[in-house]
Formats: sequence, C-alpha cells, structure tokens
Amino acid sequence: MRLAEKKLLRKIDFQLMPILILIYILNYLDRNNITTARNRGFVKDLGLTDTEYQTALSLLYVGYITLQIPSNLFMAKVGRPSLYLPCCVAAWGVVSGCTALCENFHQLIVVRIFLGMVEAAFFPGALFLLSKWYKKSEIATRTALLFSGSIISNAFSGLVSAGILGGMDGKAGHAGWKWLFIIEGSITVVVAVLAIFILPDFPHNSKFLTEEERQMAQRRLSLDAGESDNEGDSGGAWAGFLLAVRDVKVWILALMLTSCTVGLAFNQFMPTLTATLEYNKTVTLLLTAPIWFFAFIICLLNGLHSDKVGERTMHIIVPLSVGCAGFIISSATMNLGGRFFALFIEASSYAAYTCILGWIAPSIPRPVYKRATALALINAFSQLGNISGSYVWPQKWGPRYWQSNVISLSMFMTTIALVLVHRFMLQRENRELDRSRGPVGTPIGAKSTGEGARYPNALVLEEDIQGVSRSQNISIEKAMQARADFRYML
Repeated sequence: MRLAEKKLLRKIDFQLMPILILIYILNYLDRNNITTARNRGFVKDLGLTDTEYQTALSLLYVGYITLQIPSNLFMAKVGRPSLYLPCCVAAWGVVSGCTALCENFHQLIVVRIFLGMVEAAFFPGALFLLSKWYKKSEIATRTALLFSGSIISNAFSGLVSAGILGGMDGKAGHAGWKWLFIIEGSITVVVAVLAIFILPDFPHNSKFLTEEERQMAQRRLSLDAGESDNEGDSGGAWAGFLLAVRDVKVWILALMLTSCTVGLAFNQFMPTLTATLEYNKTVTLLLTAPIWFFAFIICLLNGLHSDKVGERTMHIIVPLSVGCAGFIISSATMNLGGRFFALFIEASSYAAYTCILGWIAPSIPRPVYKRATALALINAFSQLGNISGSYVWPQKWGPRYWQSNVISLSMFMTTIALVLVHRFMLQRENRELDRSRGPVGTPIGAKSTGEGARYPNALVLEEDIQGVSRSQNISIEKAMQARADFRYML
C-alpha cells in the first residue's frame, strides 16, 4: 500500500471508527439494560410474568426488522449519514429513557416497539457506511472493531449498571432500575449531538478530506471492485432492491447470520447465566466484564487475521467450533470452574458473527443500492434469530440450561453448514470469472469494438469501464484490469 493511501486510511479510521464504536456501545447499553434491570426490581415493579418479559424482549425487533431496508436505501439516496444517523441515535436515547415511565406490561410493549423502530437505522447504516469507505481486504477488521462496541458494552454494562443500581436506588423516590434507563438514555442523546459534528458522510462529499483525498478514497474502492461506487452509476433504489432479493447469496447469508444469532442468544441472558455461579447480585454483574473483554480480544484478532490472509470461511468455522465445545461443557457439568470457563469460550464465538458481517459486502460489492439493500435485509432477517433467541433461555430450564445449550449447539452446526454452502457458491462464481476473464493478473487490452465486446481475457461492458474511468479519474486500462482481476473473497 502506498504511503499516501496509508495516511488516508489512518485519517478515515480516526474520523469514523471511534464515534461509530461509541454509538454502538450506547446502542447495546440502551437495548440490553432491560436484562440488567430484570432481577433488580424491574420485573416485580411492572408485575411481569416470565413470558411477558420474554415478549418485551422480542417485540423490539418488530420495528427493528421492518424499517432497516427503507432506512438504508433512504440514507444511500440522501447521502448524509452525518445528519441522518445521529438524529436516529438521539431518538432512541429519548425512547429508551421513557422506559423509566412504564408502570405495566402494555406500556412497556409500546416503548419497546418504538425503540426498535428508531434503532433500525444505526447498525445496517453503519455497515453500509463502512462498505463505502473500506476495501474488502479491510472491512472484516473494521466490522470487528464496530461490533466490539456491543461486546465492550456487554463488559461495561455490568460495571456501569452495578454502580447505578447500587448507588441511585431510592434517589428522588425512584427505583435504581428507573435511573438506569434515564441516565443511559441521556448519555446517548448527548453523544448523538456530538456525532453530527464528527461522523463523516460518503467519500465524495465528506468535508474532513481534501479534494485529492476524496478522489483517492473513491478511486481505491473502484479499483478494489472494478466498478464505480457512486449511487448515480448503479441504477435506482428499486432496481437495487430487486437485484438483492433475487440473489441467492443474499438469502444464504441471511440464514447464516440468523442461525448464528440464535446460537448467540445467551448474550441477552448473560447476567442470568453468571448467576448460576451462585455469587451475590453485584458480583454476578461484575463477572460479566472479563468474559466480554476476552470476547473483544478474540473478535479483533480474528478480524485482523482474516483481512491479512484474505479468508473468511475458517475464520468463521473455528470460533463456532470453539463455541460448540463451550455449550457441551455447560451441558455436562455444574462445576463452577468448568461453567465459568465455558462462558468465556462461548462468548469468544462472537468472532464468527463479526466475520460473517465482514463477508457480506465482499460477497455483494456492487451496485451500491443492491449492497445497501443486502446489508439491511441480511441484518433485518437475522433479527428473527434474536426474537426466537429470546425464548431459548427460560428460567425454568435453569440452572443447568442443558436444553438451551443443545439448541445453541445445533444452531452453530447449521451456521457451519451454510458457511460451506456459501463458499461453494463463491468458488463456482470465481471459476466462471476465471473462464470469462482469464487468470487474475493477466494483462488486458485497452480497446473495445463495441458494447459488450470481449476484451483480451475479460468480458466487460465498454460503457461501464468508461464510467469508472471518468468518475474516478482512472485510465481505461487500469479500470479494465481492476474489473478483470476482481474475485470473491472465500
């Protein structure tokens, strides 16, 4: 990588990643503080049954699922994520804080549905924003860093929640769990306001870059995929939507992420699971911190290595296999040390989840509206896993939870099977590209004899190549070579 590109990449990283990670930390704090509050008076004060509590968890995903695709297409069309995403973040901070006002199950349901609606924009929008800035050999690391926000929030939530629940209980006549929602929601609103001035837009219209840097940011993405990444060069939003829903790869990835999500549903019940170690309530919350810090380190190392070697399959299968071992240990023993160790390696399987997320954009690189739809559709579909996962760990199955562990184990095995199917499909497409374009690196001619003409060792459309050349200030020869050398990452 040239020195100028490395300098640009560092500049993008410092501008984009810290604010996205911070927002995602708050996203999970606001979404999952209900699990922390569960055994600290929340369920009792609202008079919730076990089924009602699980329903409250799952109904968040009603709005979350339905609005992700429209949200991503809208953001791609408007081209101002620096305004759109922070407004949505501020809205969910307000809605989350309103949980403190709930007095019964029906009020809680209304708040949770609205919370899902305003949260729908952020995560698929953040994934799409990453895909607009990073090449396929860079995105797994950044996706792991982004998702580290949720993992860090899991680590810190126990510490923060223990402090708020213990120190604020009874203040101003309010229960500690009410202060939990109020304080964390208020912090989210403040960060959202700051994000307006920090979060960048897309490469072609971000103000933190010079004109030369903007051109370089667009050019390197075009060369990576062999196609322009400008919205105007990709057809309309509706065309992109149809391309996405008709692509079998999109549905394989959706099923893959969904089954993995069900297997990882223990995330929603980690305080409940650490409670099986039979410590007091405060220690139980604190025990979640080292588990999630370990998971964060594994996710980051796995993502870095995946990008370095340009491989996804084994970087998904290995963490899932380790997670399967954790579920087996949890099912087989009530020994304190064994179960605590099992929680560590189960949490480390999140490395597979982040790597799947980092496989979506390289598998569906262009056109831009298709990628925006695919990222939102896959993430939205996977939330069905969160809905069903809400019922995988009922308290009546505790403290061993062997049924829950068996379900999670089977979901991870299903995910591994789908990973292999997806790899086979990408291998088949790469072989077809080899036949039509020749081996990667084969020199290619610069002239065509008409639209759709067969260039030496490549079948490309003249108008597409010229579009990339004009829009990204790249020679036709270089644009053609980039198109001919594109292959899907396995």
